[in-house]
Amino acid sequence: MIIDKYDDHPECCNQNKLLPILSNQKMNAYLKEIAGVCEIEKELTFHIARHTFATTVTLTNGVPIESVSKMLGHKNLRTTQHYAKVLDKKVSEDMKVLREKFMNTQVDIKRII
Repeated sequence: MIIDKYDDHPECCNQNKLLPILSNQKMNAYLKEIAGVCEIEKELTFHIARHTFATTVTLTNGVPIESVSKMLGHKNLRTTQHYAKVLDKKVSEDMKVLREKFMNTQVDIKRII
């Protein structure tokens, strides 16, 4: 519905975009307004939104950093790594997967011997 809403928008038509691009200043003003309506006391900015998307939404849900890098439009993976603060939950889950792999390998080795 949102994409359909902006289908005939002049900026979208002229620049072959799905949605009009707002300035960073305007986007932050809208986010501040949304935070007020939702009674969110924390400061919301476009940068914070990108960081939250990169860390909380994607990386902690197992999306590979290479995919996140593409989603954010980064040309260099190092740029994405600034967003990729490793969370304890993710480390714990990764170690659990590794432990299970080792346990399965040990079982297989015992069958062979």
